[in-house]
Amino acid sequence: MTSRKWPAVGLVVLLLLAVAGVMWVNRPAPTPTVTSRDVLIDVVDGPDGAKQPIQLDATFSVPETTPAPAVIVSPGFGQTKADLVDDATDLARRGFAVLAYSARGFGRSTGQIALNSPDYEVEDADQLVLWLSRQPEVQQDKQDDPRVGITGGSYGGALALMAAGLDKQKKIDAIAPLITYNDLSTALLPNAASTASIGASTPAAGVEGDDGVFKKVWAGNLFGSALSGVRPGPATSACGRFTQEVCDAYTRVATTGRADQATVDLLRRDSPVSVADQITAPTLLVQGEQDTLFGLDQADATARQLARNGVPVKVSWYPGGHDGGPPTDAVRSEVADWFTYYLMGGKSPNPGTGFSYDVQGTIRARGAPTLRTVAAPAYPGLHNDATTRQKVALAGPQQQVVTPPGGSPASISSLPGVGTALLGGSSTASSLAGNLAIDLPGQSAVFTSEPLGSSLTIAGTTFTTLRITGVGGGDTVLFAKLYDVGPDGRRTLPGAAVAPFRVQLPADGSSVDVNVSLAGVVRPVAAGHRLQLVVTATDQAYANETTPSVRTVALAGPMGLEVPVVTGATASSSGIPAGPVIGIAIILGLAVLAAIVAALRRRGGDDADPELADVPLVITGLTKSYPGRLTAVRELSFRVEHGQVLGLLGPNGAGKTTTLRMLMGLVRPTDGEIRVFGHRVRAGAPVLSRIGSFVEGAGFLPHLSGAANLELYWAATGRPPEEAHLEQALEIAGLGDAVRRRVRTYSQGMRQRLAIAQAMLGLPDLLVLDEPTNGLDPPQIHQMRDVLRRYAATGRTVVVSSHLLSEVEQSCSHVVVMHKGRLVAAGAVNDIVAGGGEATFRVDRVTDAARVLRDLNGTTGVTSDGQLVHADLGSTARSAAVDALVRAGIAVEQAGPRRRLEDVFLRLVETGDSSGGS
Repeated sequence: MTSRKWPAVGLVVLLLLAVAGVMWVNRPAPTPTVTSRDVLIDVVDGPDGAKQPIQLDATFSVPETTPAPAVIVSPGFGQTKADLVDDATDLARRGFAVLAYSARGFGRSTGQIALNSPDYEVEDADQLVLWLSRQPEVQQDKQDDPRVGITGGSYGGALALMAAGLDKQKKIDAIAPLITYNDLSTALLPNAASTASIGASTPAAGVEGDDGVFKKVWAGNLFGSALSGVRPGPATSACGRFTQEVCDAYTRVATTGRADQATVDLLRRDSPVSVADQITAPTLLVQGEQDTLFGLDQADATARQLARNGVPVKVSWYPGGHDGGPPTDAVRSEVADWFTYYLMGGKSPNPGTGFSYDVQGTIRARGAPTLRTVAAPAYPGLHNDATTRQKVALAGPQQQVVTPPGGSPASISSLPGVGTALLGGSSTASSLAGNLAIDLPGQSAVFTSEPLGSSLTIAGTTFTTLRITGVGGGDTVLFAKLYDVGPDGRRTLPGAAVAPFRVQLPADGSSVDVNVSLAGVVRPVAAGHRLQLVVTATDQAYANETTPSVRTVALAGPMGLEVPVVTGATASSSGIPAGPVIGIAIILGLAVLAAIVAALRRRGGDDADPELADVPLVITGLTKSYPGRLTAVRELSFRVEHGQVLGLLGPNGAGKTTTLRMLMGLVRPTDGEIRVFGHRVRAGAPVLSRIGSFVEGAGFLPHLSGAANLELYWAATGRPPEEAHLEQALEIAGLGDAVRRRVRTYSQGMRQRLAIAQAMLGLPDLLVLDEPTNGLDPPQIHQMRDVLRRYAATGRTVVVSSHLLSEVEQSCSHVVVMHKGRLVAAGAVNDIVAGGGEATFRVDRVTDAARVLRDLNGTTGVTSDGQLVHADLGSTARSAAVDALVRAGIAVEQAGPRRRLEDVFLRLVETGDSSGGS
């Protein structure tokens, strides 16, 4: 054994030396010192005649060298200055004096939320600039005019644009708005269809129709987030921290689902679109590719408006947004570079006015999607260079879509606000969210292309033309979305994006042709995939029509789809240091060497044992020890045959869970082995594909049906659908028609049976279940018992870990009892139960029989129950007890072992006796 350790020790030493070398070569530069102080800034804002003093809570961060140019970091909606610490610190370390603050109505700042009103939030920003002009740490261009830029995300990004637009004295020198809006009226009430042609030539330009469809879920999330933190009282308003004007506007649109002109005017007044023609500060526009709140079309509109002013504009799209995560480190570095050039006198290279976007590929194992950045010299369409559009033909007949009464149930395209709260706010989460779309039958029209002959990358807004017809005419709301459909039929909705539109239909029942701009996305579509246009009557994220109706949807003309294509160079990271590259090469080489050594050490241990090829499970001398002299499993040995339902019993700490984890390849044994059908079990062993398991929760998605959950689970294994044997697993589980219902409607018993069905997918030869009857009532336990028996009846094997002794006794054919990591009994349930001295007698005179049995030498625990007398005979034979009863004149109708597994289990555990089974 000692000689085998030396190669491993040598490899570890070499690996540590290599890592140390890499860390020394790539050691970080000293972190610049940043000094911060909290301040309360007094401002006076409001319209003329109604000015009011408030205080803004802020943190002022100063770099090592001053005076320095300043950057104001404006918060997103619902954020406070505490959420801006990382951004502010990064900029301060780059040499900027940074002012991060909580907007009025949020955090410790006073005042009410006016939604970036020019009279309130924008006026506040102007006074923050004035405050910076009076700080000695800030570089000044002239009196009351600091060298300053503004950045912020979402709500804060719009503030940066509006402050620059209303900056009459042009004090603001550069801005970098992120994932923000151009026009709140089109962002929250989009209408993506028009009878007029779509004339814009930029990649993500969309139709900006009037009378849009209300984003009720997003708007509700935003409004609701500002209702918290209000002190209760008799005069408390339902408006929370909003001004009355904003509150009234939201109430009207939320109540009716439609925006009146006063609401539209308010939203436009409080949006960058109202001042874009006055912005002259160089602008970096960063927009998220995973954003159902403020899509790519919003940044596109801002870019077009600023280009008309002759403003230097750079546009960047990154794989995040309100559904996909905050700006990445690369984006933050790009913002810092922008300010370095424009605020520090060109101390960094000119960032230019180009365009870049990130393209996500497939999701890597245990990681984020692959990513490449495409860089173009300019944003197409801003300077007479229209975006290239590739035509893709669609096919499909005219189809009817039905709007149900009340607009419910509704199709699902996205889960507003859940991308960041539940799925983790990452590009991986947003990619997965694109697989959750549901188009309800009867409510959807589908048009599909032929498989693409070559790959295609969608970069922006796709156009299509539809013909809509409805009896009786009137107002109709529809939703269009574009899927990427793989060769296996699996659909992905890029960005979880949908384009709502409202159409006025003639009363005479004639049709209307409308040009529709689909939601802007970035999506690589591989050769052999198809594009699929789906038009639905409802979407749960929007205010749907509530009056039932039937509309006919058809393609209009041969165009099909016009897909935006933006070509450019694939940007590569610059200045890769040689040290890390060499270090990585060394580590990879050592890893390969270690893998070879490990493979050689395993050789011979992984070979199948032909004599056990037909035995489902054999455990031999299994031991698992942990540091600190803790041994969870000690020299455990047993085997399980075809058709058996084996119960694994033991008190807490007996080693049952550790044994199951080793069986599934999750934990490596210290000694001994586990063989499944003759193959040694280890992490990644192919034989593990013959094991199905259900341990703890199954993690079902509640809004999907049971069948859909099982299909998603099986798809994640990468195995062909036909190998799932879905119908057989469902038949054994006994869910019936309930499998088509949403999981949120399931009882606990149905969820458990669905989990068992999931474990049965592929009909594994060995089924491993941990506490399958947890939380079930007696009828449900009885049903689960039948499920396990039916599965074993097919010739397969089931291993059940449970603490319910009576259930194991009724469900299992065989049992293994563990105590303190050791085997104390193994065998058929009946044999183990009969192996003890407990016996039961049915007699005519119970009292006399009990007295006779107590007089027998070694008999204990005599009790009676009706006509039954129970006793632990110890070493006395049951026949001798019967003889004694008969001699006493007592009629014995029945005599046999007392079949209570609980008694045997307790006796075995108390004594640690291992002679009770074989």
